[in-house]
Amino acid sequence: MKPLLDLIPFVLFLGIVLASVAGGDLIKLIGGVAMGISPVLVLIVAVIVFLASALKIIPEYQRAVIFRLGRVIGAKGPGLFILIPIIDKMVKVDLRTVTLDVPTQDIITRDNVSVSVDAVVYFRVIEPVKAIVQVENYLYATSQIAQTTLRSVCGAAELDELLSEREKLNMQLQEIIDRQTDPWGVKVVAVELKRIDLPEELRRAMARQAEAERERRAKIITAEAEYQAAQKLAEAAQILSTQPIAIQLRYLETIQNVSNKPGNTVLIPIPTELFRVFLGEGKVQGQG
Repeated sequence: MKPLLDLIPFVLFLGIVLASVAGGDLIKLIGGVAMGISPVLVLIVAVIVFLASALKIIPEYQRAVIFRLGRVIGAKGPGLFILIPIIDKMVKVDLRTVTLDVPTQDIITRDNVSVSVDAVVYFRVIEPVKAIVQVENYLYATSQIAQTTLRSVCGAAELDELLSEREKLNMQLQEIIDRQTDPWGVKVVAVELKRIDLPEELRRAMARQAEAERERRAKIITAEAEYQAAQKLAEAAQILSTQPIAIQLRYLETIQNVSNKPGNTVLIPIPTELFRVFLGEGKVQGQG
């Protein structure tokens, strides 16, 4: 409808030019047609044209900042309202949450490590008048502030902090960006670090460090297992030394376990009393 209304002045101007070129007959013809039109019809058409250009509808998620003769008079909407043609000018503002991707920033951390970091910022307009009057383009301005803040905050942190304390950095970024955009009527809802790219040499070094750490833990666990096994064996030896029949039972159980295994193993059992005899004789000879 708006393009048709903008075309009306051009059509009227074109008609006047054609009438002046064609002569008085065309002017008389137009005058005769105009006299034949009812004033009521002209009034109805004028009212329709006025309402078509004056009535505005704003959806629930938008607001209209109204300028009357260049001065802001406030924000209207949602719903239906009347705008005075020529005098009033309307600028629409979206109140929905905007998802802003922050471009990848090359950063040098506090411990002199080069990394590439990108993030995403969620914000929305809570005061439409400030978003239009206080800043030229609040989307572009918020994007630039998010980039500079991301570089400064991540550059002041060490690499380990950057990798392990993302939640803390996210809260710090949100607080700084929200404080700077508050005069524009923009509320920063959340800031999230998406990706942290490390140099390939640093990745290999961290992989070697993690592998060495895993090997250290494995050796410690193995040593603790050997220590616990030695303690249990010592306890078992003390128990078996007090009960000679228990040693004989363990001996028979070991023979059974070996005989159950498949293979060509030849097992020759020797009574333990035989060793005792030899040991006893050896002790007697030694004493003599």
